[in-house]
Amino acid sequence: MKSALGGAAAVAAGGGGLAGAVAGSAEAAEGGGSPKDPSDESLLWYRTPAADWEREALPIGNGALGAMVFGTLATERLQFNEKTLWTGGPGSREGYDFGNWRAARPGALDAVRAELDEKGRLAPDAVVGELGQARRGYGAHQTFGDLRIDVPGTPDAPDGSYRRSLDLGQGLATVAYRRQQVLHRREFFASHPDGVIVGKLSATRAAQVTCTLRYTSPRADFTAKATGDRITVRGELADNGLVFEAQIRIAHRGGTRTAYADGSVTVTGADHVWFVLAAGTAYADTYPDYRGDDPHAALTRTVDAAVARGHDALRARHLRDHRALFDRVTLDIRQALPADVPTDQLLKQYAGGTSAADRALEALFFQYGRYLLIASSRAGSLPANLQGVWNNSTTPPWSADYHTNINLQMNYWLAEAANLPETTAPYDRFVEALRAPGRRTAKEMFGSRGWVVHNETNPYGFTGVHDWSTAFWFPEAAAWLTAQLYEHYRFGGSTDYLRSTAYPAMKEAAEFWLDNLRTDPRDGTLVVTPSYSPEHGDFTAGGAMAQQIVHDLLTNTLEAARTLGESRAFRVELEQALDALDPGLRVGSWGQLQEWKADVDDKNDDHRHVSHLYALHPGRQIEPGSRWADAAKVSLTARGDGGTGWSKAWKINFWARLRDGDHAHKMLGEQLTSSTLPNLWDTHPPFQIDGNFGATSGIVEMLLQSQHDVIEVLPALPAGWPEGAVRGLRARGGATVDIEWSAGRASRIVVRATRTRELTVRSDLLSGGRRTFKARAGQRYVFV
Repeated sequence: MKSALGGAAAVAAGGGGLAGAVAGSAEAAEGGGSPKDPSDESLLWYRTPAADWEREALPIGNGALGAMVFGTLATERLQFNEKTLWTGGPGSREGYDFGNWRAARPGALDAVRAELDEKGRLAPDAVVGELGQARRGYGAHQTFGDLRIDVPGTPDAPDGSYRRSLDLGQGLATVAYRRQQVLHRREFFASHPDGVIVGKLSATRAAQVTCTLRYTSPRADFTAKATGDRITVRGELADNGLVFEAQIRIAHRGGTRTAYADGSVTVTGADHVWFVLAAGTAYADTYPDYRGDDPHAALTRTVDAAVARGHDALRARHLRDHRALFDRVTLDIRQALPADVPTDQLLKQYAGGTSAADRALEALFFQYGRYLLIASSRAGSLPANLQGVWNNSTTPPWSADYHTNINLQMNYWLAEAANLPETTAPYDRFVEALRAPGRRTAKEMFGSRGWVVHNETNPYGFTGVHDWSTAFWFPEAAAWLTAQLYEHYRFGGSTDYLRSTAYPAMKEAAEFWLDNLRTDPRDGTLVVTPSYSPEHGDFTAGGAMAQQIVHDLLTNTLEAARTLGESRAFRVELEQALDALDPGLRVGSWGQLQEWKADVDDKNDDHRHVSHLYALHPGRQIEPGSRWADAAKVSLTARGDGGTGWSKAWKINFWARLRDGDHAHKMLGEQLTSSTLPNLWDTHPPFQIDGNFGATSGIVEMLLQSQHDVIEVLPALPAGWPEGAVRGLRARGGATVDIEWSAGRASRIVVRATRTRELTVRSDLLSGGRRTFKARAGQRYVFV
């Protein structure tokens, strides 16, 4: 990828008061109980090699590169990916049109709007016939291939000494087994600082490591050459001519090395063997051609620098980098991993959170979401896609793309509150890269200002439509995408970020809707038309989700405009639109929050999408205890606890926002028992990573909320977690929060301010239930 991606005295205060404001960094947490050391609580491990990529292999990644470790004995398989290896786009043999109409359709959109005004609803097939078109040149993410490591003389089957594991806290995948009294160990990690995947094979006795490294791929569009200690894999995708390359360099202590004409390298009789792998393409996120430099020179520099640095230094740099992110948050819910129970058995034995072992799985699942985001979303790469960065196919489900009717957004729900704000950098850049093609789609399809993207997109700026009738039309996606940008500002408070990154995208998205909202003849309010509630029902005008998303966008943009001193004229335009906008909140005939503007909700509808509760989560339009919250609970109860993995994850967040911790906990259990694979990946089915990310977000929401600018401590603590502690969660307004609790109530709260401003904390620990105080950046406030 081109570089463009590239101490005050304590103040006595009894009865839940402010015990002290101690100046200092956010790392210290003095006094009180401490959570468990996460080192023994953040390990996935298994007694057998992986036989299935999706269900059993273990993921490592550095954002741009990902790999799946199998731990197979005779031939280790390291299936790897590079995030920009995509078919389709400019140069595709199918042709590529960015999803824009290939011929002008004057009046088509207005005709659909007029028919909706007359009839009230239209079948999806009728609308797609007017506004959709077959997708062309969309492409799909590609597996880069497999690094195979043949290890002669290994046991035919694992014995009791075999162990395969993934240490979340260190980002290390390991395989260990004995052969003739010699302990053999394999270790793999993906380094973000050095841009490589690193592997090492070692043994407890000298001269015992013999192996052959070779590359395989399901495609035939490459050549593999071995020269000295280097394997070079190079090719062009047949579909679009995208140049790709991987380089592997092999180092060893002792033994001999031989390179072969078939592109393989063998090391014989070594004390240990280690390698570095880097991969890249000629992709660049530049509209309209999406092509950059040939990757060869950059990859050569990368692998050569890594080998020169040495294995131990690479490992140390990786650990410092990974732990600097991962170690920020610890969760102690009095979990206890039972001795000698591997992770797949722990999952099978899970009984809904009734034991310390169950809580161990829940805590592990929480940290796994954080681990996966670190591994699949780092600066300099594309954002996490439907499968993060892991894909073993040339035709993956849904192209392993970016679905923008919830999935891409859900991937980043956890980023801010779970203290991983750096992971949003690829998301920010991706949104920025969509604006140029999105402006063209807005102009050609809607005749309007601003930018737009619909239901799904790819790395090549696909912002138009396709022809799947129940999933082709979602112009609210751009508005929803900008919500994460504004959340980053609300947590961090950088007006420089707001001015340079968030606000320009927000303003243009708002301009699109200022031009496209229409007056509803039923009541004179401004509505989105046509609107569609993913992924069922009919097209209508003023569907709840569409209205709530636009309300959120205009509210956020107006707040940002005021903060930045935007022109009065634009602020007035936003204010007038908000005043006239249908808010998308209505209580229906059976007490439900209506999904459509007309009261047509079916009590028996159990569709996995509960999209009309956007205003509850991730939005902030619905406040706890309001009539809208009561109606949302009626809708959510009627919709039921079923659904696919990501749907159950969203419901954890919904129930937490409704302050029902027990139901949120029940949904976490539902996800673990029926939508989680043995390697703890979420399954739709098939595997989709958004459920992992959404569940981690939901657990945070159970412990800490701040969407209404008040730091809510333990707003949805379930009965199943009566004792515990959490460290390092972030709150909007500029604060990091530690909480300890006992008998279901907070016993100690530590707030570290990252900004100087007024903060309000709400907890039953505090006299009167809340405390407002002027916080100073860098200081620490303790409530006991």
